[in-house]
Amino acid sequence: MAGDWLAARRSEVAADRILDAADELFTRQDAATVGMHEIATAAGCSRATLYRYFENREALYTAYVHREARRLYEELTRQVAGLSDPTQRLIEGVMTGLRAVRDSPALSSWFATASPPIGGEMAEHSEVIRALVEAFVRSLGGGGDGIERRARWLVRVMVSLLVFPGLDEADERAMLAEFVAPLVVPVHQPAD
Repeated sequence: MAGDWLAARRSEVAADRILDAADELFTRQDAATVGMHEIATAAGCSRATLYRYFENREALYTAYVHREARRLYEELTRQVAGLSDPTQRLIEGVMTGLRAVRDSPALSSWFATASPPIGGEMAEHSEVIRALVEAFVRSLGGGGDGIERRARWLVRVMVSLLVFPGLDEADERAMLAEFVAPLVVPVHQPAD
């Protein structure tokens, strides 16, 4: 077989390498302060090469957030797979997501309080995050009206807890059970 056997994946591999370099920078400093020049240097490429894959900083940030959101969603679905009670699924899913962001220096930098948290802005406007959270809310059962609105509200709750955490994990679980689950988990009507 002649030719460049990596040609089909070369762009994907290069973009991932750039996003990995950005991840390393986000680990060391707030995401909002990381510039394209720094990312190009960390990735070992020129700014021209960087801009070939990401037209601007917003496009790079969006690609990074979407990649990490997909990874987080996969982890979250594995954690709640064995739970059948929708309220338990909701609480464990949210706690898994919060823990994953807090445990990652790169992801937690998106919610730094020293400047406006760009993670909240990304979460609010990301179609990928919206779709993933809507899928999670659908997995709690029910369906029908309000899934999109409940998913948007759940994203806001999570951003709020990332920026303004509860006293501890037990406090956050209690708040989720008392204030969030009743509004997000569908109420099943008993059969007549």
